[in-house]
Amino acid sequence: MKRFWKQVAVAEDESGWRVLLDGRALKTVGGRPQIVPTEALALAMAEEWAAQGEEIDPVLFRYRDMADFAIDVMAPDRDEQIADLLRYAETDTLCYRADPEDALAARQIEAWEPWLTAAERRFDVHFERVAGVLHRPQPAATLGRLRGVLEARDAFTLAALKSLASLAGSLTLALLAIEPGADPDALWDAANLEEDWQAELWGKDGEAMERRARRARDWNAAARFAALAAPAQE
Repeated sequence: MKRFWKQVAVAEDESGWRVLLDGRALKTVGGRPQIVPTEALALAMAEEWAAQGEEIDPVLFRYRDMADFAIDVMAPDRDEQIADLLRYAETDTLCYRADPEDALAARQIEAWEPWLTAAERRFDVHFERVAGVLHRPQPAATLGRLRGVLEARDAFTLAALKSLASLAGSLTLALLAIEPGADPDALWDAANLEEDWQAELWGKDGEAMERRARRARDWNAAARFAALAAPAQE
């Protein structure tokens, strides 16, 4: 598709902030008004439009797509989406370790245990650690507490969490990535520990490295989306 606008701007109305193309407010892919909670997020979305060339590249609309997901999917279907997010806690990557005699297990404990312990302290929960691949249910109290944490979040934060959790296979890493002062790069390294371990053993594959870099960009974009959507602290 060809570029069809000349000017990009943002404007505030009674409900929030909107991106304007040649003075016209945008709608979501689902046809709803595309209203976001902060000027910072609207400006970042406007930058995506302004950065497009003569041929539109949909891949560059990371913030727009997450905003549309928040408005079209997350907001009207919160309960189901929260239940889906909780599945990433039930099978959280950080809880499933190699067998103790496997050299990978020591690396997992070193890299993952500090993050998992931090999440337990932060959200007042306990996670079961599992050696091997057999599923072990997480405590009902933990899942209940995490449900409460998610229910307290707005649709835009939940949209970011959905992207983060799916990329990492971990709700704990996703939640830690949107904490104030978080280090998204370190958390992403933790999410990719097993993939990086295999690369150390068998060598790096160019296609796999490109895929990892692409997913890292998506991870960082989702973490920044959550920060941009959060109201400024007074």
